[in-house]
Amino acid sequence: MLRGSFGLATSASTLALLFASCSSTATPDSAHEAVSGGDSELCTGFGPQTPRDIDSKAGTNMKMFAMAPESTSMNLCNIHFHKNAEHRAADFSIPARDGAAGFQCNASATLTDAERAPFDGPTCKDIAPGDTVEVHWVHSSCDISPGPGLGSCLNDACTAPLLRVETQVFTVVNDRSALNFEDFRYKGASGSLHQPAALPTGTGTPVLFRGSTTGPSYTQAKCSPLEVTWSVRPQCAKVDIASLGKWCSENVFNEDHGHGVRKLVTAPSLLSPIGM
Repeated sequence: MLRGSFGLATSASTLALLFASCSSTATPDSAHEAVSGGDSELCTGFGPQTPRDIDSKAGTNMKMFAMAPESTSMNLCNIHFHKNAEHRAADFSIPARDGAAGFQCNASATLTDAERAPFDGPTCKDIAPGDTVEVHWVHSSCDISPGPGLGSCLNDACTAPLLRVETQVFTVVNDRSALNFEDFRYKGASGSLHQPAALPTGTGTPVLFRGSTTGPSYTQAKCSPLEVTWSVRPQCAKVDIASLGKWCSENVFNEDHGHGVRKLVTAPSLLSPIGM
């Protein structure tokens, strides 16, 4: 098995189909091609990359592709989360602890002792009160059913889907009065479409931009060829660890832990201009 760029396991054949669906000018021989870019090498021939600082609108990568429609008109294909925020914004700007990639919610520095208290019930692997997670609700234009891995976002009849990721960053707390993650899980088809029960609200207007898939297998020197419309909420919210643990114990995506984080993409040539 190979590891897809959402940090999810996919088969080699499925991954090849997804790569083939991209309009990137990169060829297999150039997939790791890089040029000097200051202190590091930068890949060339690829479309805009993710994650990014969503407070900065600047970017010079003009490889345009069709923006996905609203998630309410697409099929939910996967839900997963990353330990630490992959994106950066004013509200989640504290560098992750112990040299890890990503960011923590600013609120994590001012939690009460009760919110940080150890939780003795079932939890997601390696997640504790005080941690930050970035949740991705992945949507596809294909006629699919939700399931494990990136391969659930396409099928034999639809190998070039439009992809959209709805994103929310949470501080995990030991507090039953915090948001209940069960409110955002997949609970079955709604009419003809597969949808989450709800998406978070009240955390600012989502920032919409063109980007790629993420995950720690990619860097500024090794880019993802996949094209994704991102919708990232700019403010953190608090989520109850008990509810997140309940979701990890049983969901159709076989998710039980936080995935790794791709380091922030900062090179203007690898970022799309937001608002275009």
